[in-house]
Amino acid sequence: MLKKRLNKMNIVRLTIIVMLFCALHPGSSRADVTDSAPGGFTIKISVNIHAAPAEVYNKFLKNIGDWWSPDHTFSGDSHNLSIEERPLGCFCEKLPNQGAVRHMEVIFLQPGKLIRMSGALGPLQALAVSAVGTFTLSPTPEGTKLDLTYVVGGYSPQGLNGIAPIADNVLTQQLTRLKNYVETGNPAGSAKK
Repeated sequence: MLKKRLNKMNIVRLTIIVMLFCALHPGSSRADVTDSAPGGFTIKISVNIHAAPAEVYNKFLKNIGDWWSPDHTFSGDSHNLSIEERPLGCFCEKLPNQGAVRHMEVIFLQPGKLIRMSGALGPLQALAVSAVGTFTLSPTPEGTKLDLTYVVGGYSPQGLNGIAPIADNVLTQQLTRLKNYVETGNPAGSAKK
């Protein structure tokens, strides 16, 4: 009984932290947690980027260190990140003393159109979960529509549904930074001087 109450308290605290973060960052776009349960969740994000799909694709893969937030790395430096553009390619991060993190692995690649990677990001990596992220790039009259579907399933003692809003927020932040980087050269969103 006490353990159940503590788990509920952790979920409530987590929810409050996410709500505070969202309140402090009102200009950020929102993703949609399309479903959420103790055994997993699905997040869908759509971002319209004013650039051709080939440019978005190249900057997504080849310049990840320039747009990914260093706050969501293990090393504190997003330039330690890389994505190998090949099947079984590693979305990896270098760590000090020859350490490394494998965040995800490329499982489907259609250059300029689709990238699918398997892997649990961030703190999900320490849990008994599997996850798949599908990034789809579609041409639009204004440039590119980038859709991300991130599906997570598995086990966590507290349940995975409490983690869904945090993952939603972090992934939305990353794709907003990518959009800003592609459009302005600066992931923060204002043009470089």
